[in-house]
Amino acid sequence: MRPLPQAGRGVSRPRITMEQVFEFAGSHPLLVTALMISFFVLIFSELRRKASGMVAVSPADAVALINNDALVVDLRSSESFMLGHIVNSKNIPFDEFPAKKDTLNKSTPVIAVCDSGISSNKAVAMLRQSGIESAYSLKGGMNAWGQAGLPVVSGKKTKSKGKKS
Repeated sequence: MRPLPQAGRGVSRPRITMEQVFEFAGSHPLLVTALMISFFVLIFSELRRKASGMVAVSPADAVALINNDALVVDLRSSESFMLGHIVNSKNIPFDEFPAKKDTLNKSTPVIAVCDSGISSNKAVAMLRQSGIESAYSLKGGMNAWGQAGLPVVSGKKTKSKGKKS
């Protein structure tokens, strides 16, 4: 029995020449066009996101910001907020947010939270336009927060760390 050849020992790999690449591109113009379009869309969206300064933070990064006194603004409805929210978050429903965004302290980091992270991205754009540079969106919203196993508080009021009477 002859032993099987192993990679790197006398086994030659087929080489792809430029002629073969051009032949493939000529034979499959739709596939190559779709690949190029998706590549440019990816590059364009990443550059646009970087240029706009949008910063979506993971739940773990949000916890670090919260521990450093960031304000959490929950953009969900009051009903959703009462079902469960991040401790010490402030509820400003998204439809009321444009009118109330100027009441936020510009020197305090702000984390905008919604159900999935879509509305919070829009809110962060508004905050940055109004001069709050340290505004962040919770990537994945409350869905990601819950999947990370992080605590939520139910009801309108949260318990304080003060003395019990």
